[in-house]
Amino acid sequence: MSLDFPALWSQATPWRSYLRAEMEFPELWRGVFERAVLPEWALEEFARTPLRKLLVLAEDWCGDAANTVPVLAALAEQLDAGELRVLERDRFPEVMDAYLSNGTRSIPIAIALDREFRELGHWGPRPAVLQSWMLTNKATIPSPKRYAYARRWYAKDRGETTLRELLGAVSGER
Repeated sequence: MSLDFPALWSQATPWRSYLRAEMEFPELWRGVFERAVLPEWALEEFARTPLRKLLVLAEDWCGDAANTVPVLAALAEQLDAGELRVLERDRFPEVMDAYLSNGTRSIPIAIALDREFRELGHWGPRPAVLQSWMLTNKATIPSPKRYAYARRWYAKDRGETTLRELLGAVSGER
């Protein structure tokens, strides 16, 4: 199935409008965004790519999205003419179904686009090392403890792994 990225982009919510008081966990979303410090390597490497738009499938209740999408938004804002927009997963099932993770509708999914809306690659739903840990421990560690671990992992990583993996997807290394 071919997706109409220009049409989806026009329906997506711009990042600054997506951040709103009535969303789930607004303090977390806003806090991660305001504290995002992009490493110099990331700014230099992404500036060399044609990435200019990030179309992200997410929902505001998703802890993984709250810990990664704000970092990606900070990246998009620092790219020349870059922008990030959000599609709510549950309103766009046809898009979500094109980016399933092991057969599941896991989010977030960041779709990297160039200026002409050509897909360069995609990333998600969480950094590979954390995803592996979560899947390995799903049967033995209760959800609250797994998600507390994930939150600590994200706080320590500060988006570094997400940026590296997205760069690999954009560069065709994945």
